Amino acid sequence: MPISERLSRLGSGVFARNDQRKAAYSARAAAGRGPDGAPLPPLLDLSLGSTDLQPPPVALEAITAGLARPESASYCLHAATLPFREAVAAWAQRRFDVAVDPETEVLLLVGSQEGTAHLPLAVLNPGDPALLLDPYYPSHMGGLHLASAEPVLLPLDAEAGWRPDFDRLSPSQWQALKLMVLGFPHNPTATTGEQAWLDAAVERALRHDVVLAHDNPYVDLALEGEAPALLRHPAWRRCGIEFFSFSKSWCLGGYRLAFAIGAEELITALRQLKGVVDFNQSLALQAGAIAALEQAPHWPQQLRGVYRERRDRMAAALEAQGWPLRLPSMALYLWLQIPEVARARGLDSERFCAALLEGTGVCLTPGNGFGPGGEGWQRLALVHPAGELEDGAARIGDWLRRF
Repeated sequence: MPISERLSRLGSGVFARNDQRKAAYSARAAAGRGPDGAPLPPLLDLSLGSTDLQPPPVALEAITAGLARPESASYCLHAATLPFREAVAAWAQRRFDVAVDPETEVLLLVGSQEGTAHLPLAVLNPGDPALLLDPYYPSHMGGLHLASAEPVLLPLDAEAGWRPDFDRLSPSQWQALKLMVLGFPHNPTATTGEQAWLDAAVERALRHDVVLAHDNPYVDLALEGEAPALLRHPAWRRCGIEFFSFSKSWCLGGYRLAFAIGAEELITALRQLKGVVDFNQSLALQAGAIAALEQAPHWPQQLRGVYRERRDRMAAALEAQGWPLRLPSMALYLWLQIPEVARARGLDSERFCAALLEGTGVCLTPGNGFGPGGEGWQRLALVHPAGELEDGAARIGDWLRRF
């Protein structure tokens, strides 16, 4: 059977590889088959940013009420999303003090990953160069591969606080670029970033006629400082598009609700692509999203308190077990260098992650899944109560000492 060459460039995906490892481990744990005959500890999955925290009740109530309406079972075309887009425009006015046209500058998305993966198809031709941060979120690279674009990686340096140095690209590289994809607060490094970094990117985009896509699902989850946003720059309409999500700020990840705000030309292009690829979510789900924006604007703030406690307690627990780390400024993740004892054994991030899972039942995401710059690192998601996280740290510490 013929298979596209594009799939070989996409690869299996780090989350898919982890999913296979988790399933195999859980099957052995259920059967009680440890390497020494002892029972295996239960899986503690810290590999995905899929929170255990619940959405606002008003959002779930609106979804439940909407499901009883006959129109919620119908296909939803773009025109029917206007109430949602109007709610987004009102949110943007409150959140960023910026006026947004819901007709031409807002687009409903099936999760922000869908938007970032499809945008390159809408704005790039095969072979066009596009800039990605390294480490990057997997869908950013996936979108470039789907569009047969040419990735240009901009390495981020831990010693520089993960600040992007745009001078690392030559003038000729900037002139050739057609798209750059950024995301601050940054996944996977859990760095909030600074508005000045995004402002510098806007200046480059304007100077070199580059589309600037800013992936911003964590805008409300900065634990230190204020998160940057493309919408804070007065020239956002001249060069860019920004992606936001309900998955993190309102704990609605499984409902796949997100939106883009951007220049009319970019929203129109992405809307045209979506018109061929998919329909929109049910009106019932949109009702939940509207309720979250309008009736639960406080939800992200209370999440930050929970994540701050989890961050601080898990960081302290890991350090007590001999795994030092940099305290992140963004909620949800810890970005951990592979411990020295594992590096001395020559383990890369993928093999370390696999060995850690087999030895402890704790699953992290190997950093190599986020690009070459992620090699030697692991991402830990703070998606369980603090006590369970501390239990996981104790398992890790015992294993590292035996290791």
